Amino acid sequence: MFQHMFGVIYHPKAEWQFIREEKYSWVDCYKNDIVWMAAIPPLSLFIGSTQMGWSIAGGDYVRMTVASALPIAFAFYFALLIGTYVMARAVHWMEKTYGSEASFDRCMVLTTFTSTPLFIAGFAGLWPVLWFVVMVGLVAMSYTIYLLYSGVETIMEIPEEQAFLFGTSILTVGMVVLVGIMTMSVVMWGMGMMPIFTS
Repeated sequence: MFQHMFGVIYHPKAEWQFIREEKYSWVDCYKNDIVWMAAIPPLSLFIGSTQMGWSIAGGDYVRMTVASALPIAFAFYFALLIGTYVMARAVHWMEKTYGSEASFDRCMVLTTFTSTPLFIAGFAGLWPVLWFVVMVGLVAMSYTIYLLYSGVETIMEIPEEQAFLFGTSILTVGMVVLVGIMTMSVVMWGMGMMPIFTS
């Protein structure tokens, strides 16, 4: 799966064909890919925010305490695991509307590989300067959208016109899931999981 993961980044159209021929289950996606890749953003942000510190423009770094950063990192990790599953379930729920008959396993495969650039972009957290993290995030988001639109037609085996509409629907659901994760973060902060900073 790691070979396919980098394949979709370098030559996505050909790699989607190879991925479709594989018989990955949703469990395979989790144990071989997601549990490892989803650890990149929270681990990188934990290291970056506690060792180097946050900065808006590259000066006046403010570090988080390890005690406050650790539970936030764990919560972020599990949010990514759950969010990926919710996305795959949403894709599976919508598929028949767009003429697809794909299994949940295939929906999870699509979700897993389109999420790859976002997971890899998590390495930006090692240098948590706001403008840099935002820039890397935007590039990763753009490529994720490209992978989504290029992969829906192949993985879900539907016509190009339907694939565009389906991809747009998936993108909309993804934004809703992202807002949901952010909302849960605010709720958890209100329950005492606030970041504590040191100068």
